[in-house]
Amino acid sequence: MESGNPTEQLIRNLYPPIEPYSTGFLKVSDVHTIYWEQSGNPDGHPVVFLHGGPGGGTSPSNRRFFDPEFYRIILFDQRGAGKSTPHACLENNTTWDLIDDIEKLREHLKIPEWQVFGGSWGSTLALAYSESHPDKVTGLVLRGIFLLRKKEIDWFYEGGAAAIYPDAWEPFRDLIPEKERESFVTAYHRRLNSEDLEIQYAAARAWTKWEMMTAHLLPNDENIKRGDDDYFSLAFARIENHYFVNKGFFPSDSFLLDNVDKIRHINTTIVQGRYDVCCPMMSAWDLHKAFPEADFKVVPNAGHSANEPGIAAELVAANEKLKSLAKKNKP
Repeated sequence: MESGNPTEQLIRNLYPPIEPYSTGFLKVSDVHTIYWEQSGNPDGHPVVFLHGGPGGGTSPSNRRFFDPEFYRIILFDQRGAGKSTPHACLENNTTWDLIDDIEKLREHLKIPEWQVFGGSWGSTLALAYSESHPDKVTGLVLRGIFLLRKKEIDWFYEGGAAAIYPDAWEPFRDLIPEKERESFVTAYHRRLNSEDLEIQYAAARAWTKWEMMTAHLLPNDENIKRGDDDYFSLAFARIENHYFVNKGFFPSDSFLLDNVDKIRHINTTIVQGRYDVCCPMMSAWDLHKAFPEADFKVVPNAGHSANEPGIAAELVAANEKLKSLAKKNKP
């Protein structure tokens, strides 16, 4: 299922691993400093990768979705995530702070405009950034659409997805006493902000493992093991939960859909796994209906993760399509 013109024969395989040609830290506030890196072609077409979570951080494999001969590939860790400091910090950590950080990084790297690529929470942030700064965005690639609406949070954290993964749900559920189960997001918020670090870690492991066990169509042991990494889990769980308790810091539930008019002119591809349990296809479908101009690619044999073969192929192809458009439009 797709809208738009049929895709010409595009490269669909991930590019080989590469190392950054420059890295740095940018102080974006009195509290926060963010890690950034550049790889690929220093004179190439700039693209910024927005990671998921929030709190997930970037990884070297994220560079492989882009042709390193054509693209100047910018990755950065959002506030509190990855190599950014302070780790797992929630102070001054909102969607609007992150949008400001993206602009600060763009200006720091002297980039007039860039392509934006984001999946899961990265798709949320990519939409929010693009709707705030449409003149700075040359193209959009969005995967595993998450609009941070109440029904999406309720589906994943309040028992909906448990219908498909009851075995993975039970440890997540059982950490919370029955009297607190009217809202798992609120109950986990109390524990992830406890004075006792061991309580924080236990909650972070359970929260993270639940998501890692449901992110692939077929279980991925390497992904699931990330739930045992206390350093990763603490940032992932604390920052995710902080954003979800605060409804993404959006003024209304349908904010991102309501502002699609601002980005309608931007060449966009939406990639969605048909069996995505973390960010079910209803959100991608709602975005497609509001934004029919965007190419809409449904991967029939995939779940949520960008690393599933069918999704990775569509993401590479989407970047290849924007690459060919950029080459045509070059003066």
